Amino acid sequence: MTPRKQLVVNADDFGFTPDVNAGIVEAHRDGILTATTLMANGDAFADAVRLARQTPALDIGCHLVLIGGHSLVTRKAFPATVPQLVAALAMGRLRVYDELAAQVRRIVDAGLQPTHLDTHKHTHLVPTVLDALARLAEEFGVHWVRRPFDFPLRALRGRVPRMKRLTNDMLGLMRQRFHRVLTKHGCRTTDHFAGFQITGRLRTAELVELMSVIPQGSTELMVHPGRCGPALRAARTRLKESREVELAALVAPEVRAAMLRHGVELVNYSGLS
Repeated sequence: MTPRKQLVVNADDFGFTPDVNAGIVEAHRDGILTATTLMANGDAFADAVRLARQTPALDIGCHLVLIGGHSLVTRKAFPATVPQLVAALAMGRLRVYDELAAQVRRIVDAGLQPTHLDTHKHTHLVPTVLDALARLAEEFGVHWVRRPFDFPLRALRGRVPRMKRLTNDMLGLMRQRFHRVLTKHGCRTTDHFAGFQITGRLRTAELVELMSVIPQGSTELMVHPGRCGPALRAARTRLKESREVELAALVAPEVRAAMLRHGVELVNYSGLS
């Protein structure tokens, strides 16, 4: 039997703004999006919960936040950058487990059953955060966790900034401990991951080309679609107009044709073999 190429297309930032929420649901209903991760501290959390209930085929996960926005536990603002987060953790200023537990619990209490976990800005690569997340995954029975290490994107190499490539290579040095901690807590990851190096640069042409290099096994593709309305334009994020470009790519018929051509099977986390 020929090995399968299974692809989960997951949108981050569900609950960030209403226009981002609308774009994510559109990418699912009209395109190839199969899953999304919800920000429990997002300004549009209630709107996202409403949409999730109306869209049962869309897998819902937790997009756990320790950078940007406000804590559910202390109501104080989170650090604005990864270096500031690392400094706050080193000085014991963040109750990581309590904060992440509150975020997962808010999503569960809203009547949603998360199928997977990831973190805003991939902060679960930080050992303290990873330990808390893996413990919560086991406690809440959420078995899938994102592995944020891009598989080699040689076909798209010329379109990825050099600093992004170097950062991805450095992140790979953390793989051994990352997988050891997840295994200890009974967590699973897809076999492959893509999206870090092309965040904000994913157009239809890149997505068509990406389908030609999806490897055998299971892959998660991280995307950031959305409608660039007034709420998103006023938000503190660099991903604004690019979300509409990604949305157009995710619903493009050329992308579905490329998936069929290369034998890529679209699944969500609930359907992973």
